[in-house]
Amino acid sequence: MSVYKTDCFYEILKENSYPGRGIAIGKTADGKNAVAIYFIMGRSDNSRNRIFKAHGEDITIYPFDESKVSDPSLIIYSPVRQFENKLIVTNGDQTDTVYDYLSKGKGFSCALKTREFEPDAPNFTPRISGILEFKDNDFTYKMSILKSADEKGSACNRFTFDYTPVSGVGHFIHTYKCDGDPLPTFTGEPERISLNDDIDVMTENLWKALDDNNKISLFVRFTNLETGEIQTRIVNKHEGGLDK
Repeated sequence: MSVYKTDCFYEILKENSYPGRGIAIGKTADGKNAVAIYFIMGRSDNSRNRIFKAHGEDITIYPFDESKVSDPSLIIYSPVRQFENKLIVTNGDQTDTVYDYLSKGKGFSCALKTREFEPDAPNFTPRISGILEFKDNDFTYKMSILKSADEKGSACNRFTFDYTPVSGVGHFIHTYKCDGDPLPTFTGEPERISLNDDIDVMTENLWKALDDNNKISLFVRFTNLETGEIQTRIVNKHEGGLDK
C-alpha cells in the first residue's frame, strides 16, 4: 500500500462507532483554504450533555442542561482558540496551556511537555492537540498526542507530527481506536485523509458519518489563505443537529 494513499474521512468515521474526540487538519483540494475540524462524542449522560458555542473566533463547550452536570472536569473547556496568526485546536484544557505559552513567546511542543494524558483511569484518555500557523498566504500545522505508557498510567509518552500542507489532504487523530471497556487508545500516526472544497458538504457528510448514538457536537472551519476570510460551521445534537 502506498504511503501517499488518502482514505475517505467519512468512511473512516462510518466504520468506527466510537473514535471519541477527533481533530482533523489539512487543505482543501483547490488549495484555497486551510481546514480545521473538531468533534466530540460521549457514552455517559454527563459527557453527552454538551454543546459548542462560538465566541468570536474561539469555541467553548458548555453544558446543555446545567442541572444535569455531575462532573465538569474534563468535559467543559475551550477546544478552539486563536492567538495572533495561530489557531489552536485540542480536546481539553491544554488549549489554554498552549495559548499561555504562545503569549510568552514559547512553542506548541514546549507547552505540551507540561501536560499529560487525562486522569480518567482505566481509559487514560490521550490529550490530542493541533495548531495551524498562517504565513505568506499559506500555513503549516502540527499535531500531538500525549498517551499513557502503560495500562497503569505510570508514565506519559509524547508524539508530535509536523506537516507541510498538500492540497486535498488532511490528517486525522482521535482519542480511541474504537469502542471498548476500557477504551483502547489511538495508535500510530494521524490518518491521512482526503478533503474536498465545500464546507457545507463536508459538514453534512461528517455529521452523518458520526455514530448517531454517540455524536454530540461538530466544528468545521475554513480559512481562506489569500484573504483570511473565515467560515465556521457548528452542529450540536442538542440543538437539532443539521435539522435545526
